[in-house]
Amino acid sequence: MTAPAPATPREVFARLSAGISAGRWDELAALYAEDAVVDQPFALPPAPPHLEGRAVLDRHFRAAGAGPLELRARNVVVHDTADPEVIVAEFDYEGRVATTGRTFRVANVQVLRIRDGLIVETRDYHDHPGLARAMAPGGAG
Repeated sequence: MTAPAPATPREVFARLSAGISAGRWDELAALYAEDAVVDQPFALPPAPPHLEGRAVLDRHFRAAGAGPLELRARNVVVHDTADPEVIVAEFDYEGRVATTGRTFRVANVQVLRIRDGLIVETRDYHDHPGLARAMAPGGAG
């Protein structure tokens, strides 16, 4: 009996996006390789611009899950590249700050490298300043 083929990059991204949208933060690290690297060039302190390793990502996702943000991926467009391991995903997060009820929308682009069904590397261009504005007292996204 042959083992099933690993999930495709598009399937893995869909699982990541669905997990975030459903608030299943504690499940997300399992989508990443043990030595995965995530770079977030637009991250604002205290968010780290560089995350390395599944355990670090697990702590990062669990901390996000403990926060007040509710996110839903919308307007998702996934682009294939010449490299079969790499996809580029463009999407919006429609969000809500649970503590205030404030709603917002921020744009995102992720470049993901997925090997053997696991995310090994991403470069995440999330609108961190927009998220910060949404979270600020009296702010809006």
